Amino acid sequence: MNLGPCWLVLLSICLEVWAVPIDRNAAPQETHAPQEDKQEDNVDTGLYYDRYLREVIEVLETDPHFREKLQTANTEDIKNGRLSKELDLVGHHVRTRLDELKRQEVSRLRMLLKAKLDSTNTQSLQMDHASLLKQFEHLDPHNQNTFEAKDLELLISTATKDLENYDAERHEEFKRYEMLKEHERREYLKGLDQEKREKEERRMEELKEKHRKHPKVNAPGSVAQLREVWEETDGLDPTEFNPKTFFKLHDTNGDGVLDEQELEALFAKELEKVYDPKNEEDDMMEMEEERLRMREHVMKNVDVNQDRLVSLEEFLKSTDKKEFINPKEWDTLDDTKPVFTEAELQRFEAELRTKEEELGRRAESLRQEQDLLKERGKALEAQRKEYQQAVLEMSQRKEKQAVQGQPPTGPNGELQFHQEIQKLEDQGAKAPVEQEVQEAHNNLPAEPPQNLPIHN
Repeated sequence: MNLGPCWLVLLSICLEVWAVPIDRNAAPQETHAPQEDKQEDNVDTGLYYDRYLREVIEVLETDPHFREKLQTANTEDIKNGRLSKELDLVGHHVRTRLDELKRQEVSRLRMLLKAKLDSTNTQSLQMDHASLLKQFEHLDPHNQNTFEAKDLELLISTATKDLENYDAERHEEFKRYEMLKEHERREYLKGLDQEKREKEERRMEELKEKHRKHPKVNAPGSVAQLREVWEETDGLDPTEFNPKTFFKLHDTNGDGVLDEQELEALFAKELEKVYDPKNEEDDMMEMEEERLRMREHVMKNVDVNQDRLVSLEEFLKSTDKKEFINPKEWDTLDDTKPVFTEAELQRFEAELRTKEEELGRRAESLRQEQDLLKERGKALEAQRKEYQQAVLEMSQRKEKQAVQGQPPTGPNGELQFHQEIQKLEDQGAKAPVEQEVQEAHNNLPAEPPQNLPIHN
């Protein structure tokens, strides 16, 4: 996907590519021409709506009319919202797809907010209410079903603002990292006796001094720095350095500008002089902060229109400046003042203590809940054993009765009689009567007497 520079001004970071290192072993005649095979890899902007932003751009580019307007638009057209009005002229299938994307984004944010509401207590929720609402800034809150010109305008303005603040947030994150590192260092030393503490302090100071002893770092964007890249990275003759050829070599995606990632790739050789991941004294987080400082320095001196991109014209004009030939000596982080003050460190440590106390209270609450669950578990286990014992006793009683020939008992211990047993007992009760009748019958004479007297 090739976007015009104006669109890249605001949204390009989500579509830019990482600068691809040039093979220093390649033949010079082959490296002077722009690379035909470009390895592209979209870079995540770091924005929480990065995917939505990418998908909207991809859909809009499928419309020929909007794509044409996009390529001819300037920075001001994008910033003042005139480009957003062109949305009314795009095809129906594009609007339908944009509507679908917006509904998906609204649904995604609702799920995220619900998850936060479910996992956050009332007090912290009130403190974080502003950040929750901020997650809808890139959407029109009055229309959650269709994608309109207002949505495109909000998406562009929000992305522009967030990307402009991104570097400031990175600096602030690094400051907090440095304060945490200093806090942990002090706490570690407090736990040592005097002799060990003094020994450890000497070791730490030796590591700092070792880190400071590195080759001279050229000022970013200076002729000395670019010639070093030309010679060591590109493998070209330093006496034949040509700024225009250098620009085309390092415009790795061929869009006619050097974006922030392509610029940062130029500083790799300078950073290697100061930072080595194998060395204990070299901090890789500090290396990333140094890279950011170098890029900002070049942008400040070269990026005339402040569109976060360096055009060929701007690059060539910078080579005519005095700072290009005779720049000021570059001060690394070790040579600059600390990124935080003692007062800031104390406030940071107070914040850490507050968070530790809150975590302690939560841990105690969880421990109490765990103890309660254990007690309930014990009670349930006792009941289960009682039920098992009752079932076992009942089974044993039935087996015993079956062995002794006794009729089984009911649930309350009463005897249970079968019909056959009742029938036999009834027959046994009638037997004596039938026997008496049979005996009387047997005692009768076989024939009546012949000479019985006859009474008149």
